[in-house]
Amino acid sequence: MSVLEVKHLKKSFGPVRAVEDISFSVTAGEIFTIIGPNGAGKTTTLEMIEGLVPPDEGEITFGEMDWRKNAAAIKKKIGVQPQSSAMFDLLTPEENLNLFASFYDRSRSAEDILQLVNLTDHRKKHVKKLSGGQRQRLAIGLAMISDPEIIFLDEPTTGLDPQARRNIWDIVLQLKELGKTTILTTHYMEEAEKLSDRVCIVDQGKVISIDTPAALIDQLTEEREVHLIFLDGADAAESAALFSDDLGSVSRTERDGSSLTIWTAHPEDTLYQLFSYTKERNFQVEQVSIREMSLEDVFIAFTGKEWRD
Repeated sequence: MSVLEVKHLKKSFGPVRAVEDISFSVTAGEIFTIIGPNGAGKTTTLEMIEGLVPPDEGEITFGEMDWRKNAAAIKKKIGVQPQSSAMFDLLTPEENLNLFASFYDRSRSAEDILQLVNLTDHRKKHVKKLSGGQRQRLAIGLAMISDPEIIFLDEPTTGLDPQARRNIWDIVLQLKELGKTTILTTHYMEEAEKLSDRVCIVDQGKVISIDTPAALIDQLTEEREVHLIFLDGADAAESAALFSDDLGSVSRTERDGSSLTIWTAHPEDTLYQLFSYTKERNFQVEQVSIREMSLEDVFIAFTGKEWRD
């Protein structure tokens, strides 16, 4: 069941067209991720959906509700991750949560939220003394205080170290277990690939493609890169390359000294035949790796750009 429908959103700021044409729908309970480089229109799209910025054109509906007629009801339905500046630095996480809870008719207890975002041990510490990762976890907790059905997270892990980022991932996955619908933006490809039920690729204010991470990768190619390094040097690599070129499963090869890269749609069959060949000739292979395609490869293929931070 669709809980959010976005149709042909457009938004300009003076001569700059931030959002050109954005349309998608979000299903109840899914993690829906909008990815794209800085300036792609991710944040502006989220702000329009959250009711913070009016669109120039387009429709935003939450089931049967829209912002013009049902603003009060929608505000009870959604939770928005506040920016760091929206927190009160001289209050504790517990006090911030209780303050935000007072803004709503119905809310979850601060105790529940502290446990959810793993801040129970820091409940009495002033916010200004929290680490960046702890502040981000509190921001997610503040978005959850009204017990919303839909949570919006705008680049929640930007600037965090790898461990802090993984902690945020765990919270997002917990929200899914609670049946919440999560809409997040990111420009970290691994994050989108690990968390998302579906991914919406946006660039220059337009939707490039929408699908599951696996389906997007499968659209790209069925080929995989197989990389081998030979202990016996360049001659062994060249011999193996000539053999591989004659295999029906291999589309192309590339050799660099004792290193050989093979592109094949059937890496297991290709390696079985290649290892039979190298064993016959007593060639020693020092290293073998198979590179899987990723969402970053999808982005580059769809947009023709290097990934931009």
